Amino acid sequence: MELKVNSGIWGTMFGVPCIVADNLLKLATGEHLKVLLFILRNSGRNVSDEEISLNTGVPVSQVQDSILFWQQVNVITPDNQAFSSPVMQMTAPTVTAPETLPAVQPQSAQPLLQPVQNTQTPQPVQTTQPVQYKPRKKENLNPSEITKIIQSSSEIKELFTVAEQKLGDLNHTMQNTIIWISNYLGLKSEVIITLITYCAQINKKEPRYIEKIACDWAEKEINTLDLANEEVERLKQYNEFLYIVKRRFEMKHTPTTQQQEFIKKWQSLGIDMELIHYAYEKCLENTEKLSFEYINKVVTSWHMEGLKTIEEVDEYNKKYKNSNKNNSSSSSKLDLEKYKIFINQFE
Repeated sequence: MELKVNSGIWGTMFGVPCIVADNLLKLATGEHLKVLLFILRNSGRNVSDEEISLNTGVPVSQVQDSILFWQQVNVITPDNQAFSSPVMQMTAPTVTAPETLPAVQPQSAQPLLQPVQNTQTPQPVQTTQPVQYKPRKKENLNPSEITKIIQSSSEIKELFTVAEQKLGDLNHTMQNTIIWISNYLGLKSEVIITLITYCAQINKKEPRYIEKIACDWAEKEINTLDLANEEVERLKQYNEFLYIVKRRFEMKHTPTTQQQEFIKKWQSLGIDMELIHYAYEKCLENTEKLSFEYINKVVTSWHMEGLKTIEEVDEYNKKYKNSNKNNSSSSSKLDLEKYKIFINQFE
């Protein structure tokens, strides 16, 4: 079969080291070549692992493996500038000679792998506020793709092993979830293991629930073992607090999102559970139904007054009623005096 090259799309070109085609094609995988082509095309500017992954479809972990491969064969070297992501710059392999350069390279004397100048106006590099990586939508990898990832990444393989111990046999959806959390949310292995262990302990083993917590941790930048353990402890305390509120309020269903916000507020204010239950009883006495809005207003007002026990609340209410009673009595006496003065005018 004869093949022809479509020269009509050769408007803009960039060079590929001859050593890649001559000596490294058998060693390089498809992912390796994708990563290299993207780096070559963007030579001279900083490119992050996430950007390479988004534009090539290669998982972040394999992007890192690919970069390491090309560094080991002396095709690329990282720049030492202080950017959040390394700037990949080309370096000349010692096994190639300048005369092997393609004819399309400029005729003036240039280093072997000098990148071709882009005709477009260069955009300034933002160094003060780097663009934050937004994880792309979760991919639905097929079983063969997942198997390939496991074979190429010892980190993912270890995560699967631990997850099976905590969650049982991993179905296809859970496997996708773990890979997505690791590769695209960027949570470290020890953090993911802590998350999975916590979810197993509270019997919340659904992939969607695990993804929800993982997204929350990524957003809060909880990505160290210490921070993960602190967050797990906070979640445990909240779940215990939530359970007691449900039992005291005789709720048979899980509180709504808005109701949970009230519960979180009461916990953060350190309001005693007996006081919350007392407010619940007052709510039923006055409204004959459960109203989180009512209870929240009551306990918040008590908190602002510095009342921390039922006894303090009762004493406060007693003084308030006596004060109103005295004010009412004084007002009656004042009205009586006014009436006498009015009557005397007609005598």
